[in-house]
Amino acid sequence: MIATLALRQIRRGASIVIVLVAGMSAMVAATYAGTVGDALDAAALAALAENPAVRTLFGEPVALDDPGGFTVWRTGTVLGVLVGVWGLLTATRITRGEEDTGRWDLLAAGRAPVASIVARHLVVLAGALLAAGLATAGALIAVGTAPVGAVLHGAGVALVGVSFAAAGTLAAQILPARGAATGAAVALLGATLLMRMVGDGIDALGWLRWLSPFGLTALAQPYAANRVMPLAVLTVAAVGLLVAAVFAARRRDVRGGWLAAPAGRPPRLWLLGSVPGFATRRLARPLLGWATGIASYYLLIGLLAVSMTDFLADNARFADLASHAGFGGLGTVDGYVAALFALLAIPIGVFAAVRIATTAADENNRRMTLLYAQPVTRTRLLTAEVAVTTAGTVFLAISAGFATWAGSAAVDAPLGLGAALAGAVNVLAVALLCLGAAVLALGWAPRTVALVGALPAAGGFLLHVLADSTGAPPWVDRLSPFTHLAPVPDLPPNWPAAAVMLTTAVALSLLGAIGYQRRDLRG
Repeated sequence: MIATLALRQIRRGASIVIVLVAGMSAMVAATYAGTVGDALDAAALAALAENPAVRTLFGEPVALDDPGGFTVWRTGTVLGVLVGVWGLLTATRITRGEEDTGRWDLLAAGRAPVASIVARHLVVLAGALLAAGLATAGALIAVGTAPVGAVLHGAGVALVGVSFAAAGTLAAQILPARGAATGAAVALLGATLLMRMVGDGIDALGWLRWLSPFGLTALAQPYAANRVMPLAVLTVAAVGLLVAAVFAARRRDVRGGWLAAPAGRPPRLWLLGSVPGFATRRLARPLLGWATGIASYYLLIGLLAVSMTDFLADNARFADLASHAGFGGLGTVDGYVAALFALLAIPIGVFAAVRIATTAADENNRRMTLLYAQPVTRTRLLTAEVAVTTAGTVFLAISAGFATWAGSAAVDAPLGLGAALAGAVNVLAVALLCLGAAVLALGWAPRTVALVGALPAAGGFLLHVLADSTGAPPWVDRLSPFTHLAPVPDLPPNWPAAAVMLTTAVALSLLGAIGYQRRDLRG
């Protein structure tokens, strides 16, 4: 019964993740001959492997003359991050999230102790992640890649997901609330991803890869050395985290954690005097965490600007391959940062969607009940949330632009502060499209806010890459907002397209506000 409940809670998300990881792997491997073919000769591969900037951003190039090896190099880290983030977010949602809202009260009052409930949820979630790895391996075998490499890659993808799902569950037993547990697990994922990047980029620190799930899957080298030992280490780590999570659940009270919240503290009343102030207060801490992560990544992008552009200027074939993957104009610093600023739309768009999803979750968990009972309309509450979230997305874009400029200035790259800020702000149209879609879902389908809100950025970029890689009809590519996003600062902004996206975002927000005002409250 408990396992069935867990399966019902994750089935939709698991289905989407399985389709994405299998479909992306099969697509890249199947189109290898048309996009890469025999263009990667020995000299080109040697140049690629020796460039520290390439290794830092994309991992160590291994077996790129094989469709499977090229697929692992191009998609391995992306798929690892995807399953890792989904695993940890789902783990904290179906365990601590359900417990904090009181939905586990009857379960915990029955025969099954909390540790058993947690264990059964973890088994179901781990099974879904293993299915994602199996689907990845099956898709690669189906398109003709070597079975041994496909199995190792699929196992690596699954183990990364299980590791972070277990880490999220463990954090949910130690920390006193779901939000804190999610934040700690996301910080761990970011730190281990950075370890992989540093370990790949700096030979003297290569040992850091043994401390990172992403690094261990790369060390397995599917389709090349086919090493089992790194995956064995990752398996031991994942099992250890699973056991630790269940053990930790046995040693705490229901709705409690090993680190209990303080029983009393002086009142902190800052920003509680108005609706906009309250919305700002709720945003401040998450915004700081998102800004730190995004700025750190784009600082690295700036530091690598000269190395990457010099390499691509000397290796035109790799620049052409990057163009097929959706990253054109990488031969100059302006083109390089413009291409990578396009990626910025994804995290800040997801940030906007997550903040509106938090409003839906707080409503569903009855945290907003007293506020709704005040003489304040729902429209005013929603307007404040949207305005503050918009300001937060602008802040994240500016932080990324400033960090990119600081990194490029440190290596004497020819990138001005104004150009960097223009490139970062240029993607706000896509991010605000995500915000509008999230508000629309809040009003009419509140269970799907995060998914619908992230669709214009995450789904749009995936559609753009797939359309470029598979030679789809032009109208398919035009459905993606990234097709209409000008590569600023390499080229001037596409003002008409930006105006259309902003108008669409406003229209979606207004429709969402109408639905939010008319529907019943959840909880």
